[in-house]
Amino acid sequence: MSAGRWVGRGDKNGADRAAVDAMRAMTDTLPIRGVVVIGEGEKDEAPMLHNGEEIGSRDGPPCDVAVDPIDGTTLTAKGMGNAISVLAVSPAGTMYDPSAVFYMDKLVTGPDAADAVDIEAPVAHNVRVVAKAKGGEPEDVTVCMLDRPRHARLADEVRETGARIRLVSDGDVAGAVMAARDGTGIDLLLGIGGTPEGVIAACALKCLGGVIQAKLAPRDGAERERALAAGHDLSRVLTTNDLVAGEEAFFVATGVTDGQLLRGVRYGRLAATTESLVMRARSGTVRFVLSEHKLDRLGAYSVVEYRHHREEREFSA
Repeated sequence: MSAGRWVGRGDKNGADRAAVDAMRAMTDTLPIRGVVVIGEGEKDEAPMLHNGEEIGSRDGPPCDVAVDPIDGTTLTAKGMGNAISVLAVSPAGTMYDPSAVFYMDKLVTGPDAADAVDIEAPVAHNVRVVAKAKGGEPEDVTVCMLDRPRHARLADEVRETGARIRLVSDGDVAGAVMAARDGTGIDLLLGIGGTPEGVIAACALKCLGGVIQAKLAPRDGAERERALAAGHDLSRVLTTNDLVAGEEAFFVATGVTDGQLLRGVRYGRLAATTESLVMRARSGTVRFVLSEHKLDRLGAYSVVEYRHHREEREFSA
């Protein structure tokens, strides 16, 4: 809801700052002894929710925590669809630490083709097996990828199969979740995106029964040397279980702007509505939660301020 106030205002840093501040305040109320494994970190230059930061009330179990206060800051700033706020939790020691390798090559699909895809195989193979698993033809498959110059050749290879492409300017996590769920219009996600988003997506894939395969993709020689020094095997294919071990993973996302996955924050005169996706890996339970928030009542005790000054004047009047 804090990020929602910044939709369409052209300030992605302001939106991200509002989301980070609000999420940091709320995570202090969680009954866990959490450590941020996937956070804002060096790439985001954020002052909090950084890797290694301790969060939670310190009363509960030790947990690894992955956060993305806004997956799609540019989408938020421009008022475009599919920006979401994301948090994932798993037992301590189960989340993959990418050690300052910021990008990875990814393949994501749902449970139908989870056992048939191979990130090291040609694009045509993966499109074909996804189509077969879904009972269709390659022309029926839609592939999601980030709209980046680095994906020009990949896009050509997808088009040569006859498959369709959904280019997104941002929103790596949302794209991965849509690729794993029926009814979203996305069947497969391909291409290079953020490593932190890959680990967060793996938590969602644990819940949905799909698969993510990934290979670290250092941006330059210096990052490659840091990866090797940290003990990473750059030829290794990382699977869902490599990125998040075990079955006790939780994933929650709330829409910031309207998208195919979730509806964004909507404001009325004295209330706001949100839509959230809440999932648990062990049970496989997937919940969509539509919430209405009475801002005058919420403001009486919330650790986060969601109101505008205009609303405060109306309340006092």
